[in-house]
Amino acid sequence: MRKSFVREKKIYCGEEYLEVDIIHVTNKPEAGKEKKGKSSTQQKNLNDKRSKRRFVQIANTNFGADDLHISATYNEKHLPITLEEAERNVHNYLDRVKRKMKRETGQDLKYMLVTEYTPEDEEGQQLTLEGIEDKNTKAVRIHHHIIINGGLSRDDLELMWSKTRINWKKAKDPEYRKNVDYLGFVNCDRLQPNENGIEGLVNYINKRKKGCKKWSTSMNLKKPKVRKNDSKYSYKKVCTLAKTPEDKEYWRKVYKGYEPTKIDFQYNDYTGWSVYLKMRKVRDRAK
Repeated sequence: MRKSFVREKKIYCGEEYLEVDIIHVTNKPEAGKEKKGKSSTQQKNLNDKRSKRRFVQIANTNFGADDLHISATYNEKHLPITLEEAERNVHNYLDRVKRKMKRETGQDLKYMLVTEYTPEDEEGQQLTLEGIEDKNTKAVRIHHHIIINGGLSRDDLELMWSKTRINWKKAKDPEYRKNVDYLGFVNCDRLQPNENGIEGLVNYINKRKKGCKKWSTSMNLKKPKVRKNDSKYSYKKVCTLAKTPEDKEYWRKVYKGYEPTKIDFQYNDYTGWSVYLKMRKVRDRAK
């Protein structure tokens, strides 16, 4: 077994986005000690960071400018008492959307769902604003963020966030819509990806430090494609590149057809230099 080598890990997020990790892998005892020495908090933060990054990769692989983001909240009348009740509500909603999408467009629904909530206290009761002694701490009221594929109108998607069984023959009537028993406020917007895809939206969804998040996806999402190469770079080459961290031209030549949007060099006392790249496929300027 080699004592150390540099691994290139390419992660293709659909046709347009590419992430590259260039990491010095070492079997030195010191590197193992570093892993074992991580506190539970450090490990939790690392796992959280990896989970969020994975979320972005899956989102960029499956969704783009033709797709939608839905924010769905609850009013006082329909505010769930438990996380299970909220999950039941949102999955009933997704079932309605799924049926309508299949009926009207022939497409299968694809989605990523994040439910944000305040955890239960020691007695199993969900904390509310009134139940928190520290008035500087705000409880996170249960709400949902949903990213779905396009195909249905935003008005119809908002209308279905309700307890009412929708009469679609009357659905365009403003008076009918006004009398629908909505679960709460709901807003549907078209996705607006930039050079990093929809990472900005995902970071917005995950920005709160208080409260907890539970995320799930439909089973029909594509997975990012991963390619590994343990012989493309030497560690000496990585050290040389670290001296000119903003050199985009080098990376354009190595990863032809892609434009770097982020170049991040990091140094670790045990493993040395590593590189993290974010790239977007170069668009045909003639179009």
